[in-house]
Parts: sequence; structure tokens; C-alpha cells
Amino acid sequence: MPRAKKTQESKKPTGANVEGLKAEVLEQPITDTLELNFMPYAMSVIISRAIPEIDGFKPAQRKLLYTMYKMGLMTGSRTKSANIVGQTMRLNPHGDGPIYETMVRLSKGNGALLTPFVDSKGNFGKVYSRDMAYAASRYTEAKLSPICAEVFRDIDRDTVDFVDNYDNTMTEPALLPTSFPNILVSANIGIAVGMASSICGFNLAEACKAAIEYIADPDCDLTQTLIAPDFPTGGELIYKSDELETLYNTGKGSVKVRARWRYVKDANLIEITEIPYSTTAELIIDKVAELVRSGRLREVSDMRDETDLSGLKLTVELKRGTDPDKLMAKLFRLTPLMDTFSCNFNVLIAGVPRVMGVRELLEEWTAWRIDCVKRRVYSELQKKKDRLHLLLGLSKILLDIDKAIQIIRATEEESEVVPNLMIGFGIDELQAEYVAEIRLRNINREYILKRTDEISELEEAIKDLDDTLHSNRRIKSIITSELKEIIKKHGEERRTKIVYEDEIETFTEEDHVEDYAVNIFMSREGYFKKITPLSLRMGGEHKYKDSDGPFIAFESKNRNDLLIFTDRQQCYKARVSDFEDTKASSLGTYLPTALDMDEGENAIFLLDPGNYGGHIIFFYENGKAARVELSAYATKTNRKKLTGAYSDRSPAISIVQLEGDAELALYSSDGRAVVFSSSLLAPKSTRATQGVAAMTIRKRHTLEKAALLEMTMIETPSRYRVRSIPATGALLKPEDRGEEQLNLLAEESV
Repeated sequence: MPRAKKTQESKKPTGANVEGLKAEVLEQPITDTLELNFMPYAMSVIISRAIPEIDGFKPAQRKLLYTMYKMGLMTGSRTKSANIVGQTMRLNPHGDGPIYETMVRLSKGNGALLTPFVDSKGNFGKVYSRDMAYAASRYTEAKLSPICAEVFRDIDRDTVDFVDNYDNTMTEPALLPTSFPNILVSANIGIAVGMASSICGFNLAEACKAAIEYIADPDCDLTQTLIAPDFPTGGELIYKSDELETLYNTGKGSVKVRARWRYVKDANLIEITEIPYSTTAELIIDKVAELVRSGRLREVSDMRDETDLSGLKLTVELKRGTDPDKLMAKLFRLTPLMDTFSCNFNVLIAGVPRVMGVRELLEEWTAWRIDCVKRRVYSELQKKKDRLHLLLGLSKILLDIDKAIQIIRATEEESEVVPNLMIGFGIDELQAEYVAEIRLRNINREYILKRTDEISELEEAIKDLDDTLHSNRRIKSIITSELKEIIKKHGEERRTKIVYEDEIETFTEEDHVEDYAVNIFMSREGYFKKITPLSLRMGGEHKYKDSDGPFIAFESKNRNDLLIFTDRQQCYKARVSDFEDTKASSLGTYLPTALDMDEGENAIFLLDPGNYGGHIIFFYENGKAARVELSAYATKTNRKKLTGAYSDRSPAISIVQLEGDAELALYSSDGRAVVFSSSLLAPKSTRATQGVAAMTIRKRHTLEKAALLEMTMIETPSRYRVRSIPATGALLKPEDRGEEQLNLLAEESV
């Protein structure tokens, strides 16, 4: 790849009389652009923004909480959120908007976390509402929640590393020394460049118990303590052991959560009080309204949002006779009232993104927490050693206090006091400095004896700390005791109820649809009508367009399937219940529009396949007939359209449905007819079969019509009956064409 180079080319400025100006153009290979510009940006997003670290926080969250901690908001009263946002900008220079949004998500008022870190006052919006916006930062107040005492435990005792902020004016912690596995407790979702992270939250008490069990036995069964994810919006989690096992082992998977509801019998309505974490109340209402408008949800008369200060409540009014259990099963299937939360446990470990299961996360957190506790113990050990060192120097002064006073009084220059004490008592500079700083009133035997009495206690404490520092067992015991303390002080009952698969009553689509007898009609131009027998008896004549007329009519049931064949060799599958009941006096439903057919596509035949046990025969203009098993059109999925429903070698002029064998009548355009048994046509399982020749068609003529013999007006079928096909057929007699009947009808009408 050639190196980037600078070239100069003349460019005449538009609208100016200046000539001879030259612009510098930098040519840079795309690979260099990606390496020098895009990759640093991508890494910055991954490492510094979107992916949480082992303490369970993203950088923006960590900077906000640490700022609040340094502002003294661990105790005392709340302060305006705007003050916190302004102070946080010293660590996070990305603007006040993103900082405040971070605070909103961490707040108790918003409800996005099971264990919120910000004790808020004012309107912080709601995680379950799309339209309930949070108030501006100047109106709200906040301070740290009590759980933050565990987040910042011993942060000033060298438990974590500190790094410079963006302008090197102050330092901030690289991680927060959370004394509980916050990486599992806090739900976190982040989208980086080329990767993402989606961590579901777990109950604080359960996560701490799981950590205790893991510390005691790394091979323990985590599902016994960390039962399942827990969501702040509650709901019911569909417990599937295999899915949870996959999630726990790999860090990738999903869980299904559905709403919690109750039926108010007196008012005939359903109240929904908890919804899945991944959806909103407005989205649910919009979906239900869409289903009601489309006619797919006829059991609901109204749905409204009655959320108030007491919490979320969505009310669904039912029509008379509706089974609430069946309706909710239908709503779970068709709306976000049951939703899937996808998990991707992508965490930064030492600056490297890794997808880890729950066991691996606990392993990493335990190792990191052990390091934090060791650093704390080491810091405490060093402080006590330093204290002991000073007191040992003081004990030497006890041997001759008068000598120490005499040295100090005899020293003319202040700078010589410490060196003279060092020489006089054989102590080092730190010890001498400590002695020199003792106030005059404390240079007495009683004070010095009290100080030196600490030596034995310090020596015992130092020995104990040193033993602790070199004993992983004792370090783990400290971590375990702290976790037990957290469970006792901050543990809460889980909000998301566990529902096992075998406890769920399942309903099929047919269970939700009322079944009753109907009459089906389709006109020549593709208008569809579904009419109940009562309405048909009470109704008048059928209404058609001027150019339209009757074509197909049969009896069916409201739960039955329908197959609609088109002139584009396609078959559309629908259910009778998909269409509204109508009257004979209406035009009906235009099938190409209702089934979303292709432009210019028309329906040519309609049938009820029943149990898909019969046959269907396609007759083509070229005289061929193809007998296809109806089972070829049965689908195991909810496919609405089948392509290649029949052969496209010649236009289809008639389609006949058969339950068993029957006699068929074929008419050609030159006035001939053939009658034969359908048993002469061998059934095929392939939909696009070309079929076999059934009638010999002369040149410039075509097959014009085909139908069941019983549906025709042929009076002497023996004249046209053949024992084998193909056959030319016999010329039709006038009486077999139905002309006499038509003439009689015409005379009666006159």
C-alpha cells in the first residue's frame, strides 16, 4: 500500500477574482484511516463508555457516584441534582445531559435497578413508561443510597488504584471496591462498536448467597442459590432449567418474563400491575389497540392506563362471556405482555472485553475482591507498623526524659533539634520528629507510659494482620462475613415471581376463537363473504358489483382453514375466523387487499381443506389435469403464502376439490365434452406437477371449463363418458348445454 502523500493542485475560488491559490489535498489509504481514526474511537467506546467492569459499573456511573461520595452525600440531606451534575463534569466532560441521564437510571425514583444507588427526590420518570419523562436537574434532589456504604467500603485505605482525570487536575478510582458482586446485581445494557453488553440483574441477597457458596466450593450448584434473574418491574419469569443452565455456563441466553395480573369479577375487567422489564406500558397499549382495530382481539372492549402514585396499573375491560385466562394467554402470545430479555454477559476484565458465564464472573469478582481485601489489610498493617516504629522511639525517651528536654533546650537552632535527638537516643529521623512534635505539657512520665503501653497491643495486631495477609482462608472468611452482613442489612425479597413451565396453562389459537357454522361465498372478482345461517335466512339477495356475480359457495366452520388460489400460481392460507361476519347485502371483503396479494394478482378459487385429507385437481387450457394431494398444502408453521402452488406451464381454467373419486366433465372451446372418472388421474404429492393430458384439444382451441358431473347440466352423460384419457370427446347436444333450461327460465320471467 503506498504511503500517504501530499499533492498540490490549482483551484480557482468561486466568486473571487483571486487566481493562483493552491489547496493542499491529503491522500490517505482507507486502511490508514481505519487504523489511525476509527480503531482508537472504537476502543474508546468499548473501554471507556459502553461495557461495565468487574465492579459492575460503567465509567460514567463510577464517576458520578464517586463525585457524590466526595461531596459528602453519603450522609446528611440531599442536594440539587444540578449541583451534582456540575461537580461530576470535573471527571466526566461529556456534557450535563448524559451525566443526568446516568443519575436518573441509578435513582430509586426511576426504578431501573433492583438496588438503586441514588436516593432521589422529585420526578425521575419511570422505567416502565415511555412518555413519563423525568424533570430537569434543577428541580430534583439526590444523595447516595445506604447501599453505597458497601460500594465505597475502605476506598480510602488503598483498596483500589487511583488514576488521573482527563485533565490531570485530580484523581479518581479506576474501580470501586464493592463488597458484594454488583456485576450480577445491577442490570446493565451497553452498545459499543462491534460488540454489546446486556446483563440482567439478580436479587442482591441471592447474589451474595451465591458468592458465599462459590467461595466455599467453586464447584457448587449455583442454581440452588442464584435461582434466576430478578427484575425491578417484577412480573413472572418462565423458569426453564436448560435455558438458565446455558446462560449460567456461557453468559449468553435469554429468559421469558410475562406480566402479573388479576381479574376483577364484579367489574369484568383485568388489572395488570407488573410488566416485563424490557417493555413499556405505552407499547403494550398501542399493540392491544392495533389488534382490536384489525379484528384479531374481539374480546376486549377497552384498555386504559390507570397508573398513579401507588404504581403501575393497566386496565383491560372485557366483553361479556370472555374467559379471562384464555384472553391473557392470547395477550401473552400477541403483545409485549410477555417478552424475552436477551442476555450477553460481556464484561471488561483488565481492559479486555470477555463474555463470561455466572460462574466465571463470580470467579473473577472473588479474585478481585480478595485483592482488594489484601490491599486493605496491607494498608492497615503498614499503618500499625509505622505507629509501632514511632512508639518504640518514644519508649527510648522514657529512659531519660530530662536528657531529651536538656537536648532540646541546649540546641540553638530549630533545625538541629531532630538530628540532636537522633544522636542522643540512637533513634531515626521519623522517631525523632515524632518526639520533637510532642507538646510540652505531654512530656511527662504518665503520657509516655500510656503511649508505650500500646506497643504490646500493636505487636499482637501486626502479627494477626500479617497472618491474615498470608492466609487466603482468612481473607475469604472476611469477604464471607461482609457478604452476610450485607444480606442482613440490605437484603430484600425477590420481585419477579418464578413460574415453572408445567404450571402454565396453555391455550391454542382455536381455544380463543368461537366455533360456529358459517356459509362461505366468493364472487367472480374475488369478494369474500362469511355469513351465519341465521343471517343468511333473514337476509335478502346477495349484493354484487355490476360486472360481478356468484362463483363459489359452501358451508364451513369459524375455526376452519381456507386456501385461496390466485392467477400467479400462489396459494394464500387464512382462517375463517380472520374475517368478520357480514350480511348478504354487503359487497364483502376484497381478498387481494385483505391478504396483501401482489399488485395485479387475483383470486381464482377458494376451498376449505378440512383435515387436508382429500385431493385437488387443476385443469389447464392445454387440456391437461393435475391431481394433487391436499396434504401438500398443509404447513406446520404459520406461513400465510405458498409460492409454486401449481404448474405455470399453461393457465389454469378450473380447480376442483375432491373428497373421494367422482365423475368429471370437461368442455372444450369447439363445443365438445368428455366425462370420465377421477380415478383415471393418479394423485401427485408435488404441487407444481404438469399433470397428464385429460382431453385432446384441437388446434386453435382450448379447454374451456371443468366441473364435477353433478354440477353440470348434462342429461345424457353416457354420450360423453370415456374409459381412458386423453379423449377428444363428443359434440354437445343443445339439451346437455343447458340451453332448454335457460330458455324456460327466460319464458317464465317474461
